Amino acid sequence: MANDLSLDGEEFDPEALYFVPLGGAGEIGMNLNVYGYGGKWLIVDLGVSFADETTPGVEIILPDPAFVEERVQDLVGIVVTHAHEDHLGAIPYLWEDLGCPVYCTPFAAAVLRAKLIERGLQGQVKLIEIPPAGRFKVGPFDLELITVTHSIPEPGALVIRTPAGTVLHSGDWKLDPDPIIGTVADEAALRALGEAGVDALVCDSTNALVPGVSGSEAAVRDSLIQLFGRYRNRIAIGCFATNVARLHSIAVAAQANGRDVALVGRSLWRIDGAARANGYLTDLPPFVTEKDAGFIPKEKLVLICTGSQGEPRAALSRIAEGDHPEIALEKGDVVIFSAREIPGNEKAIARVQNGLIRRGVEVVTADDAFVHVSGHPARDELVSMYQWVRPNVAIPVHGEQRHLQANAQLARDCQVPEAIVPEDGMVIRIGPGKARVEGYVSTGRLCVDGKRIVPLGNGAMRSRVRMSQSGAAVVTLVLGPKGDLLADPQVSAMGLYEADEMEDELPELVDIVRGAVEKLPRAQRQDDQIVREAARLAVRRAFGSSQGRKPITEVHLIRI
Repeated sequence: MANDLSLDGEEFDPEALYFVPLGGAGEIGMNLNVYGYGGKWLIVDLGVSFADETTPGVEIILPDPAFVEERVQDLVGIVVTHAHEDHLGAIPYLWEDLGCPVYCTPFAAAVLRAKLIERGLQGQVKLIEIPPAGRFKVGPFDLELITVTHSIPEPGALVIRTPAGTVLHSGDWKLDPDPIIGTVADEAALRALGEAGVDALVCDSTNALVPGVSGSEAAVRDSLIQLFGRYRNRIAIGCFATNVARLHSIAVAAQANGRDVALVGRSLWRIDGAARANGYLTDLPPFVTEKDAGFIPKEKLVLICTGSQGEPRAALSRIAEGDHPEIALEKGDVVIFSAREIPGNEKAIARVQNGLIRRGVEVVTADDAFVHVSGHPARDELVSMYQWVRPNVAIPVHGEQRHLQANAQLARDCQVPEAIVPEDGMVIRIGPGKARVEGYVSTGRLCVDGKRIVPLGNGAMRSRVRMSQSGAAVVTLVLGPKGDLLADPQVSAMGLYEADEMEDELPELVDIVRGAVEKLPRAQRQDDQIVREAARLAVRRAFGSSQGRKPITEVHLIRI
């Protein structure tokens, strides 16, 4: 999508600092944030979202970076705040059009490097590793990562310093007083930043409606130790593969109950490799493979599985359907869902859980036991951040509108002078002077459709959705030069008849098409377009009358 911006007829002021969210404002996932100063542009995070039943054949949705592509000669880099898919997952798909260096911590680099290899980009992307609390420069931007806690190793809140202003871009964070992986958030650095002066805090809003605090991973570990002790058969547990602290907690809980731990799912093994390569999980024995899990007595086994969000090809979905090649669960086994439901995934998760229950498997969720804490700040943690940093303006991101509005109001309650609730495409001038909205750029979404990256909602995608809803029909006509039918019309119908209906229904449909063509005056039968349209309308009207559907209909016309 073209993004040709003019702000009241003027170009961007090179002396001003701008923030332009292109993804992740008003939604959870697909983060793409752009900062501009001195005629240069910096991307902070470039992530994906995941498709649902409204986009058949598509799994991954990407933000459209066209605004940046039009300024690619002035793009100085991409900074990744942490290794979650919604923050770095789009880089392998979009980097070739951007071509700039990527800055990230060692763990994020390990995760990203594996993804780049899968896309055939090994060795092409300049990956620059920075310490989890490092300070570095990219173009005119003076950058610093401040340690925070989250549900993945090495998360960082990014300080962006320019002569026009200072921003703290929080990334995803929480205040875990007892993290399993990494250290506690660097409160001293955040307070010092606040003393020095912060023009804007661009802040995670995911849990802005949740009172209190998000809780500690250590408490989850202790709860899992007790919970595992209740069961005598197999224990399977679904969690996000990137939650390395949760993997550690599960392993410790298993050890405490005399059980071995197997990983079931490729993404879990990928994260295990990245974690151990960077010094995490090294105090644990190697995990058991899913092939070897079958040799371990069921009372001695814990299976960590992918698919906590109901992903159709993930391990838990296949186990629930009974078609996993290595793992089968049965009556007396238990599956624990140690993850929150991402909005939009409720139906998929319920489908997996119901499939497990039909097999006699007990299902335990966060509603039944203390098996999960969020990686995002609840309201009391947001209050602490606002009190430490004391920004001039709060810009809530990473949430739906209800989350952004709640975060903005909380900031005002914390005496933040101003709050701007952004939308994707909004151009916010942060400084110098008072922050203000200066305009909008057009934004869009792309999707990975097989081997192609195409606009989401393009003609092909709309046709695919219509076919999934209304079916499709193909008509073949063979006509002579004067418009006479030289053979019976051939009609194929997809998604419209049951197999045993085809033989009875298709002859009538053929007669309807023949009649529609033969009713045309001879002069019109010599016009291919008129003949095609007559046949197309006849098929659609026939199905509209008999089934209440109007299928996508294509007409192939052959003249002899």
